[in-house]
Amino acid sequence: MSTSVTTAVPQTKRSTSARITDVLIQNIMIVVMLLIVAFFAYRSARFATPDNLLTILIAAAPFALIALGQTLVILTGGIDLSVGSVIAASAMAAAWTAENVGDNPALPLIAAVATGLIAGAVNGFVVSRMNVPPFIATLGMLTLASGIAYVIGGGAPINGLPSTYGVYANTEIFGLTIPVILMIVAILAFAFIMRRTSYGLRVYAVGGNLLAAEIAGVRSRSILFSVYAISGLLAGLSGLMLSSRVITGAPNLGQGYELDAIAAVVIGGASLMGGRGTIWGTAIGLLLIQTINNGLDLLLVPAYWQNVIKGVIIVAAVAVDVWAAKRRK
Repeated sequence: MSTSVTTAVPQTKRSTSARITDVLIQNIMIVVMLLIVAFFAYRSARFATPDNLLTILIAAAPFALIALGQTLVILTGGIDLSVGSVIAASAMAAAWTAENVGDNPALPLIAAVATGLIAGAVNGFVVSRMNVPPFIATLGMLTLASGIAYVIGGGAPINGLPSTYGVYANTEIFGLTIPVILMIVAILAFAFIMRRTSYGLRVYAVGGNLLAAEIAGVRSRSILFSVYAISGLLAGLSGLMLSSRVITGAPNLGQGYELDAIAAVVIGGASLMGGRGTIWGTAIGLLLIQTINNGLDLLLVPAYWQNVIKGVIIVAAVAVDVWAAKRRK
C-alpha cells in the first residue's frame, strides 16, 4: 500500500508540471509580452501609467489595421508589400480632398477608402487573375502608389488643412480616440469572421492547400482577390487616421509600415507559407512591437540603436515561437 502511494505522488507532480509547461508553451508569446512589459515597467516609472498605456494603443491603432489586412493575405500564402505606399497615397488623396473639395468630413474618408480599395483590388486582380506572384505584384504597387502620393502633392506635403480634418483621429469617445475604438472593433470583428464564418474557413483552406480547396469547391480566385482588396481598404483607413492625427498629408507617410506589419503577423505565429495564424496572434504581435518602440523611447535609447534592439527582439521572439510550435507538435 505504501509503495503505491509513494509512486503515485511523483506521477501527480510530473503531470501537474507537464500541464503547466504545456500552458506556457501554448501561450509563449503572451509570456514574452509580459516579460518585456515587466522589464520596461521596472526601468521606467512612466511606462506602466494609464496615460502611457493609452499612448501605446493610439500608436498601435493605425498600424493594427494594416496588420489585420496583412494577416488575411499571409494566411492565403501571399504577401502585401504595398500597404505602406497605399497609406501614403490614401492620406494624400484624403488631404487633397479636404483642401480642394469642401469642408464635409465624409469626403476625405470616402477618398481615402476608395484609394486604398482600388489599390488593393488591383493587387487582387493581378495576383488572382493574372497569376503574378504576390511579391512581384505588390512590389509594383508599392512603387506605383508611392509615385501617386508624390504626384498628388506635387512632390510636397499638403499643409494648412481645415481643423475638421483632425476629427477622424483626435475625437474621443468614452476616453478613447476613434482610431483606438476602430482598432478594437476591427480585431473583434476579424477574429469572429476568421473563426466563425465560412469565409474564414475558405481563407485558411486556400492557404493550407490551394488544390484541395478548389477540389472542395472553394472559389480560390475570389478569395485571393478579396484578401488583397480588404488589405488595401484597411491601408486606406490607416492613411486617413495617420494624416488626421497631425492634420497634414505627407507623401512619405507609412514608409516601412509593411515590414512592421509582416513582423507582427509572423510574431503572432502565422506561417509565411499560409494556412496557419490567428487574428489574436497578430494583435499580440503588433502590441509587442509598439510596446518595444514605446519602452525604448522612454529609456531614451538613440534611434539608431532602437532598430538594432527591435530587430534582435523580433528575431528572438519568432525563434521562441517556432520552438514552441515544434514542442506543441
